Amino acid sequence: MTKKKFVLRVEEKTMKAVEKWAADEFRSVNGQLEWMITKMLRDARRLPKDTRNEDQE
Repeated sequence: MTKKKFVLRVEEKTMKAVEKWAADEFRSVNGQLEWMITKMLRDARRLPKDTRNEDQE
């Protein structure tokens, strides 16, 4: 899988919440954000069919 880099600006309180959630789940912040985005896209049925049924982390 090819990954694309991008800059994300979020409010400090949002970032702190993500950092805590990531720590609680033993993930990096980047890994947590990837998981969150993928989950939301999967739940909304916005991912291509070939990636929708992949096992969740």
